[in-house]
Amino acid sequence: MDLDLVKRRLNQLQATNQRTSVLWKPQPGTQIIRIVPYKFNKDNPFIELFFHYNLGGKSYLSPISFGRPDPIEEFAQKLKSSGNRDDYRLGKKLEAKMRTFAPVVVRGEEKEGVKFWGFGKTVYQELLSVISDPDYGDITDPLNGRDVNVEFKTAEETGATFPSTAIRVKPVTAPISEDKNILELVSDSQRELTEIYQEKTYDELTEILNDWLEGKNEETDDTKKGESVTSDKVAETTKTVESVSSAFDELFNQKA
Repeated sequence: MDLDLVKRRLNQLQATNQRTSVLWKPQPGTQIIRIVPYKFNKDNPFIELFFHYNLGGKSYLSPISFGRPDPIEEFAQKLKSSGNRDDYRLGKKLEAKMRTFAPVVVRGEEKEGVKFWGFGKTVYQELLSVISDPDYGDITDPLNGRDVNVEFKTAEETGATFPSTAIRVKPVTAPISEDKNILELVSDSQRELTEIYQEKTYDELTEILNDWLEGKNEETDDTKKGESVTSDKVAETTKTVESVSSAFDELFNQKA
């Protein structure tokens, strides 16, 4: 038995469990939350992070979130500027996308402490417009803030490709709780988000990108469904990888 492999797998499972317990995702229907001040940056409750999605079925935190170099992002931008349509599409797939997080308390689950809610651009813009409006005041204030209704609809409900999330900030101010223990829990239970999403090194991300381009650990949607992959699909994938291999070598050989 490979003990190192077992330990790595155990660490992965523990990290996944921790992430699941700390992150909050709305369920179909309407739920009420309260955005609270972020313990590690009390001037701003929003944490903007960038991720590379679906590389070998996994997502990776991009170092550009912290102003650091990212080989996957460098490669993506090089592809986008190549002038080739296929390269541009691959670059768009690879480039990091922003996801914004906010610490929240879920109404009815206050004793579970603070969790992180991750949302997209539309919800972020709506929340920023509310917070920038002086008529609303500080909606994150523990004593005089405002709850937020979050209405989530699945793609099946909306009839669209993606689910939808709509928010409505309540007009009435209210404390998070009259219980001092709950108020203390809101502050004490907070974790730093970078403990949940950990940054990999430049070399690690280079290896991940290289493995993805070579097709290692890549599982297509067709193989997940048990469907056969036709020779045309294989040829198309091979052509795409070959078309960017020289660009990949050129980019990172320059850094060697």
